[in-house]
Amino acid sequence: MPYVDTHDGTRLFYRDWGSGNPVLFSHGWPLSGDMWEYQMVPVVERGMRAVAFDRRGFGRSDQPGGGHDYDTWADDVAVLVTSLDLRDLTLVGFSMGGGEIARYLARHGGRRVARVVLTSAALAPMDTAVAEAMIAALAADRPHFLGQGVPTVFGCSPTSVDPDGVVSPRLMKWVTTLALRASPLATIACLRQFMVADFTADLTAFTMPTLIVHGTADASAPIESARRTARAIPRSRLVEYAGAPHGLFLTERERFTRDLLAFVA
Repeated sequence: MPYVDTHDGTRLFYRDWGSGNPVLFSHGWPLSGDMWEYQMVPVVERGMRAVAFDRRGFGRSDQPGGGHDYDTWADDVAVLVTSLDLRDLTLVGFSMGGGEIARYLARHGGRRVARVVLTSAALAPMDTAVAEAMIAALAADRPHFLGQGVPTVFGCSPTSVDPDGVVSPRLMKWVTTLALRASPLATIACLRQFMVADFTADLTAFTMPTLIVHGTADASAPIESARRTARAIPRSRLVEYAGAPHGLFLTERERFTRDLLAFVA
């Protein structure tokens, strides 16, 4: 399996498919690079190189006891980018992956980056009471909390899932399985970061064309946060998906993948 070693010896798992101009995918909390399955295959089929990695503590990467903060995550991305010598790069970040990309650009610059795609990006601090309640629920019964929470990401009730819907019960179970593979320590540490992270200064590092895709029914990162981000990034374009929830990478996967491919091309 392909791994890259970070500065503190933590090994990051990544998948690297195809050739041509690279597209690097950064996943959301508490998933892994596997979440990008329905975007990576079309990218490769269009003659490009698709790379997705598992953040430290998630997926098949090492599960260290520390380093669960945006500065370290950004530095991990830098190691991966330089190790694979990625240039003329498109960075794609979902949810917390958007913050990871913002911090990477702020700390390491955009010399290798041609464009950025922010998808349902979580770039505003999370309400402290909400985060603390989530931490308590994870500590009490992590499988139950994640099993109940995954459907809400796709705009569904935990107890009333449409079996004929775009996101089937089996697909939701797969997403829950990805979440359960994560280190419980890293899962909780991320929430603590969400409460205090401020990306206002980082957004000045976006000097390249940036596509912002966001659902108007996003309950995790409300649409107004995307509108503020678009106003803060001069070379950005905001595309709002009417009625789409946070997990539009699956609920709107055909439309999103078309928009992504058109932007990269």
